[in-house]
Amino acid sequence: MTQIALITGASRGLGFALGEALAPDYHVIAVARTVGGLEELDDRIKAKGGSATLAPLDICDRDAMAHMCRSIHDRWGGITLWAHTAIHAAPLTPAAHLDAKDWKKSVSTNIDAMGHLVPFVAPLLGDMGTALFFDDPHGGEKFYGHYGTTKSAQIALARSWAAEHERFGPAIRILTPRPMETHTRARFHPGEDRAPLARPAEEAARLLAEIRD
Repeated sequence: MTQIALITGASRGLGFALGEALAPDYHVIAVARTVGGLEELDDRIKAKGGSATLAPLDICDRDAMAHMCRSIHDRWGGITLWAHTAIHAAPLTPAAHLDAKDWKKSVSTNIDAMGHLVPFVAPLLGDMGTALFFDDPHGGEKFYGHYGTTKSAQIALARSWAAEHERFGPAIRILTPRPMETHTRARFHPGEDRAPLARPAEEAARLLAEIRD
């Protein structure tokens, strides 16, 4: 039976690296808004002998996510793994200078989308699947008002879901990646020495090994 992995936020960074790392053992359903990134991921997966379904969609679009999940059910019956890496990382700024547009987008992507993604994806996971969320604990730090606040809220919901499934599936795992040399990291910390940072591909391999142990 084909194992199916759904990755939301698959066009760059950790999501991209996870998609590549899971091939060819999984058929990867790659969701992101950036078509070019998805096509590059598809090329990488095919080079490893794997296969992917590309879904150039916005996770904030509830109707689109509902249609996608229904299509997954109709075609495969369910999924083995869901890795949620999609995030909106607004610029760092003092709390007194929060930008209304950035705040709205952060709330929409990092919190509101969870309100439909979890109910839509949970039935696809069934009792045997695994959902992965990735903590980035900046909540409460200076200048992280947009990102830190909404990311913390996202993880709080994931923790609630995990607590509800301590004794039965699906398995809800919250992992903490090491600092990585990503585009988002470069925007948050310009001029930082990138040599000590983990490569997304290395971190994807480490995190997947962690859940398999």
